[in-house]
Amino acid sequence: MSSVEKAAARASDGDIVERRELETVVVRFAGDSGDGIQLTGGQFTQVTALAGNDLTTFPDFPAEIRAPAGTTYGVSAFQINFGGRRIMTAGDRPDVLVALNPAALKVNLADLAPGDQIITDVGAYTERNLRKAGYGANPLEDGSLKKYRVIPIEISKQTLAAVKPMGLSQKDALRCKNLWTLGLIYWLYDRDRQPTIDWLGRKFETRPELGEANIAALNAGHAYGETVELEGEVKGFAVRQAQIEPGLYRNVTGGEALSWGLVAGAELAGLKLFLGSYPITPASTLLHLLARLKHFGVVTFQAEDEMAAICAAIGASYAGGIGVTSSSGPGIALKTEALGLAISAELPLVVVNTQRAGPSTGLPTKTEQSDLFQAVFGRNADSPLAVIAACSPAD
Repeated sequence: MSSVEKAAARASDGDIVERRELETVVVRFAGDSGDGIQLTGGQFTQVTALAGNDLTTFPDFPAEIRAPAGTTYGVSAFQINFGGRRIMTAGDRPDVLVALNPAALKVNLADLAPGDQIITDVGAYTERNLRKAGYGANPLEDGSLKKYRVIPIEISKQTLAAVKPMGLSQKDALRCKNLWTLGLIYWLYDRDRQPTIDWLGRKFETRPELGEANIAALNAGHAYGETVELEGEVKGFAVRQAQIEPGLYRNVTGGEALSWGLVAGAELAGLKLFLGSYPITPASTLLHLLARLKHFGVVTFQAEDEMAAICAAIGASYAGGIGVTSSSGPGIALKTEALGLAISAELPLVVVNTQRAGPSTGLPTKTEQSDLFQAVFGRNADSPLAVIAACSPAD
């Protein structure tokens, strides 16, 4: 039974919730980088996939490794476009913005159109947080948001009340507010909480009190949507299932797909796979993943620098294996001379360039193809090589 049919069935049984049917919707979660935004978006993605919707996501990490809390520089976001038809992009702009603090509202407000929905935590709009976000006055009170459908909720207060029986400190209790918010969004779009509840049980198996607190927050957020009449006559929404080919699906990142591809290629070629790498954001993921696949005969080597990493990979190719090295913008620049060595010596070498948003050091946590020309032309003299650049996650 689809989500629309289930909603209709509840209405016929006397449920007062009348859900408005949507074909597609774009939701953006945003907050401080310590608010668990990526976890929230990831769980919503998993549950939405299980609901039968097609979807595309866009995790948006702050460029700074750890900006001061509450500032616009430290805002983390996760956008998901899902619906009952084929979804090709993460969406140009959100229909719903979930902003957990003033900085998140400030950074993302320009992407909203008149009439779009904003769900925000009233408790976060303290004088100190407003000042850190660059607001001279409270936007919830000065009329600057009148063209949007704003739903102000005491999310922090509601979360503290929900997890109070677990006896957590206020700091630990407030860390559950992303789950409270997720529960509310689950109610808003008729999502099933059970997969997330099961996941929380597994994640906090050794700290059951934290698992119970997060589950309590999730359930409380969902109950809030069921029992409280939200502003703007919000009744909840239903999104039809997409026509998706039946089968067994799984969630996979680009890094995972690449690591498995390298292992499969080495296996099919009958050669030993060697990765020589030096940790660098955001390319370190490949080193972490391949280090866990030693049972497939993979050898990983964390070198002392970028030059040692690529030279070790060239040595592995000379010895008859498949030499692989990985890095990002500045690391690729450091590998350039050794790249010329591999070309002149005609030794096979796979270079994985996990690109940043810009040349040289770029923005370390923003992944794009902005420095693609570095991969194509960034060498000395006549040093041709093949560059394979993926244009999409599927590609």
